[in-house]
Amino acid sequence: MIVKQIRLSQQAKDKLSRLKGKTGIKNWNILCRWALCYSLSEKTLPTDIDIPADSNLEMSWYTFGGEYSDIYEALVKAWCIEMDLPTDPATLTKYFYLNIERGISYLCGTGFIKNLDDLVALAIEE
Repeated sequence: MIVKQIRLSQQAKDKLSRLKGKTGIKNWNILCRWALCYSLSEKTLPTDIDIPADSNLEMSWYTFGGEYSDIYEALVKAWCIEMDLPTDPATLTKYFYLNIERGISYLCGTGFIKNLDDLVALAIEE
């Protein structure tokens, strides 16, 4: 597991709250999975910034990943390898958080996502 407990920034929590309202997805972890995968698909490095863990939105790694937690870890590791980054625990943790925060920002900032169908359309784009 990349981290035991995941705590997001207040800014990310606020954005996720808006996404919950638009999509009807009630669980934070589901939206966080979407955000992570969307960011990893960008194939670019997210901006290296300090991300405060200043919200009360916290979940365990197993809540985040569910039965697919090993797959999410493998995706982050494969992305690091593709980006020519090391795969030590500190690097995996850093880029997990940077990608999840970037993904949340992208999903909220596009203006494209107005409902659940718009979110699903991202997964089937060619």
